[in-house]
Amino acid sequence: MREGKLQIYCGSGKGKTTAALGQAIKEASLGRSVFIVQFMKCRKADEEISFIQRLEPEIKLFRFQRREAAFEDLAPEEQQEEIMNMKNGLNFAKKVLATGECDVLILDEVLGLVEQGIVSAEEVHELLGEASDTTELIFTGIKLCPEMMDWADDVYQITALKES
Repeated sequence: MREGKLQIYCGSGKGKTTAALGQAIKEASLGRSVFIVQFMKCRKADEEISFIQRLEPEIKLFRFQRREAAFEDLAPEEQQEEIMNMKNGLNFAKKVLATGECDVLILDEVLGLVEQGIVSAEEVHELLGEASDTTELIFTGIKLCPEMMDWADDVYQITALKES
């Protein structure tokens, strides 16, 4: 029986990545190695990124999007280039799981890859087969496709009750 869990943080509210980062810090404080693979994040959040990088080697951050602008703001040819980068990121995550390089793997905004049609839900599901029985997985993103609900142990919907 699988001891590791799949947690999903989804919804339109702010704080999904922050919640996943909180889990990363908790797990790292217990001596577990944590990898974060970010997708669909423009490269403008430099302060956030530099903070996470200061947590190395316990928490390692990998980013595969190369452009400054958000994906939806890119020209079609730039989007195609970024799609290849993000698919490389998913392949990297699969390799990390297959080799057991980390105890906790966070795929930040992986739900966005499915929502945008960059990868299929089935391609994401294949990742679960690569994970060891003890590996913890955390997915984040706005929109949860229904089949992912069945795969997850815990699903948290983040919504704003009031937002200014």
